[in-house]
Amino acid sequence: MDTNGGNQTVSYNNKVYYENCEGCKVDARKDKHKGVPFKELFFIWVVCLASSLPISCLFPFLYFMIKDFHVAKKEEDIGFYAGFVGSAYMFGRAITSILWGMIADRYGRKPVIIIGTLAVVVMNALFGLSTKFWMAISTRFILGLLCGLLGPIKAYACEVCRPEHQAVGLSLITTSWGVGLVIGPAMGGPAEKYPKLFPKGSLFARFPYFLPCLCISFCAGLAFMVCWWLLETLHTHSGTNEEQDAKDRNENLLETGTTGSDSKRSPFKNWPLMSSIMVYSVFSLHDMAYSEIFSLWAVSPKKFGGLNFSTKNVGLVLSITGCGLIISQQILYPMVERTFGHMKITRIASVLTIPLLTSYPFIAKLSGLSLSLVLNCVSILKNAFSPQHQRGAANGIAMTSMSLFKAFSPAGGGAIFSWALKRMDASFLPGVHMVFFILNVIEVIGLLLTCRAFLPLSNSKGYET
Repeated sequence: MDTNGGNQTVSYNNKVYYENCEGCKVDARKDKHKGVPFKELFFIWVVCLASSLPISCLFPFLYFMIKDFHVAKKEEDIGFYAGFVGSAYMFGRAITSILWGMIADRYGRKPVIIIGTLAVVVMNALFGLSTKFWMAISTRFILGLLCGLLGPIKAYACEVCRPEHQAVGLSLITTSWGVGLVIGPAMGGPAEKYPKLFPKGSLFARFPYFLPCLCISFCAGLAFMVCWWLLETLHTHSGTNEEQDAKDRNENLLETGTTGSDSKRSPFKNWPLMSSIMVYSVFSLHDMAYSEIFSLWAVSPKKFGGLNFSTKNVGLVLSITGCGLIISQQILYPMVERTFGHMKITRIASVLTIPLLTSYPFIAKLSGLSLSLVLNCVSILKNAFSPQHQRGAANGIAMTSMSLFKAFSPAGGGAIFSWALKRMDASFLPGVHMVFFILNVIEVIGLLLTCRAFLPLSNSKGYET
């Protein structure tokens, strides 16, 4: 043992660790224990699950929530206002995603994760208590501002694992995020659907959308308690091991997809990186707009070409779809990717998505069992065809770009949906036909951006550079 800069140091396996540094303690633990850190990964899974629940939980009841606000003068305008509430969260996240990453690098991953989880507890509950349109937007926007833990939690997952187990940590984040998007819409509908449990005049009867939001806040509260057992992985000393420096450089090369001197360039001058981010953002815009439009279309009256579903019906469809998506991601997609490569699958899926989206307005003419079967099958296929993006989100620029595109998509989707309902008698693409046509246009743009002329590929199987 010796001292360096006032800090005691300990040597182990020819490496120097600082006793007062939490990051060094984690690295020393990884050297001593070669296995998978199951306890830490479980904590990560719980935190990611809780933070993903608020993203999609509002879609089944958002239409009815806006209707209760009496902010829309006509029923056709409900989608317009719903889009702004759906966008508020992503706008907030886009503004602060890089800032939270900088704070995590300066003060530690654990404080950012704790703040983000606490934000879900408080702001999501307040959203459920909203009685005015401005309050719903404000609470969702503030939640997005404060919930910046996705980037830091990915860094944490890599830092708490040995290099050979980092892929497990990152895949666990993707899986728990997907589970959260499945469970979110199924957390429960408005309390007014359960009059025996919540009689008229009770808290949940006066605030019917508080119940599902409170359930999510409760889950986030459990995750908040779990956060205190997280180990801090940030190094707080000036000196670092040569091995750590090399690791940091390798991780930077992995994230940016550059080699050699290219890694020293500005990321904005790195065309393979920027083209990948652009493709990633366009498909993110499409996916978020689809989520908003699907829920609005499903609960809209039959006279507007909708399905006239209740919040319970929408939540059930989204949950079944999510389960199918998890199965396809974890079982089917890896097998197919090994054969065809990521980019070829993306192109095939984009082409197949176009006829699927075109069929949605015709599905509304079905009823009963045939409607349930066809709708669930088509919805599962549509989400399974969504391109799998895992590497892009690890980059701060990609996270900001994705959040901005996802922020514009619900507002734009809601506005287009409201406009389409006002042209039910148009001769060209009447009503919701226009909505799904525009979604197809965005899908085609994403497909064109995957061409070699725009998106460089690194090998014959079509993996991104």
